[in-house]
Amino acid sequence: MEDVVQIDFKKEVSPFSKFLPLSLSIIILSLDQLSKYLVVKFIEPYSIGASFLGGFLRIIHVANKGIAFSFGSGFQSSLRSILFGILPLIVLILVLIVYFRSKDFTAFQRWTICGIIGGGLGNLYDRFFRPNGVVDFIDVKFYGIFGFERWPTFNIADMGVLICGILLMVSFIIAIIKESAEKKEQHDK
Repeated sequence: MEDVVQIDFKKEVSPFSKFLPLSLSIIILSLDQLSKYLVVKFIEPYSIGASFLGGFLRIIHVANKGIAFSFGSGFQSSLRSILFGILPLIVLILVLIVYFRSKDFTAFQRWTICGIIGGGLGNLYDRFFRPNGVVDFIDVKFYGIFGFERWPTFNIADMGVLICGILLMVSFIIAIIKESAEKKEQHDK
């Protein structure tokens, strides 16, 4: 019986294919900061600027010194700076290092990673340069699901992180399932 040896050749990833997805980071960061600028300029803090679809969607102006669901907003300022500013900045730098060094990400995964980076940078900008915290302004009715009459207010950066994060996880799961099926197929031969 002959042994079959499989050789995997890693295809070279061009610098262009690594830099192009960063345009999504720039787009998300730009849209996030532009929208926050407009909210701060035209809507009084803690007020409703506009309401749509019978109050289902509202544009409001709130500031969040914490992270998701305002967690940590009561922490001391120095602790918040470290936990919600410096540590996430270090994580984003590490993600960028892995992003540029790795040849294993698919093109789709590169785009999703850059979407997460853009959203992360949008909220980090607020943490470092807005004294009142991250500007949140998208407020949607949630009909009591999970105990929320309204979902916690969010922004474009949050949407970029969440949507791209989910898509990235789904792509990893699909890759694992595909790899497992290929190994089973090879084993059955």
